[in-house]
Amino acid sequence: MYSIEPDVPAGPLEVRVPLQGLKGRGAASRIAHRFERDQRDAFDDGWALPAEAESPGAPRTEVIWEEAKSAMAFNASPDVYFDRSVNPYRGCEHGCIYCYARPTHSYLNLSPGLDFETKIIAKRNIVEVLRGELARKGYRPGLLAIGTATDAYQPVERELMLTRGLIALLADARHPFTLVTKSGGVERDLDLIAPLAREGLASVFVTLTTLDADLARRLEPRAAAPHRRLRTLRTLAEHGVPVGVSLAPQIPFLTEDLEQVLEAAHEAGARQAFYHVLRLPWEVAPLFREWLQVHYPQRAERVMHRVQEMRGGKDYDSDFATRMKGSGPWAELIGQRFRAAAKRLGMNQRQVALRTDLFRPPAPEGQGVLF
Repeated sequence: MYSIEPDVPAGPLEVRVPLQGLKGRGAASRIAHRFERDQRDAFDDGWALPAEAESPGAPRTEVIWEEAKSAMAFNASPDVYFDRSVNPYRGCEHGCIYCYARPTHSYLNLSPGLDFETKIIAKRNIVEVLRGELARKGYRPGLLAIGTATDAYQPVERELMLTRGLIALLADARHPFTLVTKSGGVERDLDLIAPLAREGLASVFVTLTTLDADLARRLEPRAAAPHRRLRTLRTLAEHGVPVGVSLAPQIPFLTEDLEQVLEAAHEAGARQAFYHVLRLPWEVAPLFREWLQVHYPQRAERVMHRVQEMRGGKDYDSDFATRMKGSGPWAELIGQRFRAAAKRLGMNQRQVALRTDLFRPPAPEGQGVLF
C-alpha cells in the first residue's frame, strides 16, 4: 500500500490507509520513483476490501537476467578509497532501508522501494565481460572493489554464483580485489579467497551496523544477524584473510553502540574499520521517513532533525567534503567516538596494501595459455 505524506491533508471523505511493515522486507511500499509522472496514494473510500487485499503476503523475489555491456565502473571521487568496482547485481534482497543504491532502480522504471529488494537484476555475462576488460591492451591493474553498490553475496548468489565466477577470474589474473558484505555466504568462497589473501591479493570487510539484533532485523531484514556476521569475521581471520569492519551507516538515536561494535569486531579478528553517517539521496529520504513512521514513530522527528543537523539543514548534501561523514557538532562527536575507540583497540594502525605486480592478463574464454 502507498502512504499519504503527513503534511498533505486528506480530503473530507478520505481516510488514510495505515502503512504496515512487510515481514522480511525493508520498504513498506512501492514508492514512486522520481521519473514517474503520477503517484497513487491509498485511502479508504468506504468499500470493504477482500481479505486477501487487507493482508497481502510478503512479495516474492524475482530474478531478471541482464546482458551487461560493461563490467567495471570507474570513479574519481576523492572520498572513495578505490577507483574501480564491479557489481554482479542491481537491487538487493537484503532490503537495507538506508541503501544509497536504491535510486538506481529508478533508471529501470522500477520503484526504489519494494522493487529494489524484490526485482533483482542479475548480469548473466558479467564474468565474460570483465575478462575482456582485463585482457585489453594497456589495462593497468588497481584495487577492484566487488559489490560496492549492492551486496555481492545477497541470497540469490547461492544459486547464481556470479560473484564466485568473478573471484575465480580475478584469481586466474592475479588481480587485487576487496569486497564488502553483510552475508556469511562469503565463507563459501574461502577456497579461492584465502590463497589470494596470502599472496596479498584479497581483503574483506563485513558491515556491522549494530549489535542490536532487533534493530538490525528492521534495518537490514534479510541480511545476516549481527552474531552471524561476527562469526564470519572470525572465520575469515582464522583463514588468514585481512578483515575489517564497516560501521556504515551511523544513524542518530538508533545505532548508539559504536564502541561495542568495534570491540566485538576487534575481538573477532578485524584490524581495519571505517564508518559513514546516514546518506539519504533522492528517493532514499522519503523511504527512510516512511520506515521511521512504521518502526519508530516516536523517534522519527528526533532522528530526522539530527540527520538534517549533519547535512546543513537538508536531508542530504552530496558535497564530496561532507557526504560520508557529515558536518557540525553531532557529526564531529561521532567521528571523535570512532577515532577514540579505534585507537584504544589498536585498529587502523597499519593499512593493508594489496599487490598489483602479480597481474597477468587473462586468456580469452575457452583459450588456454600457450606458454
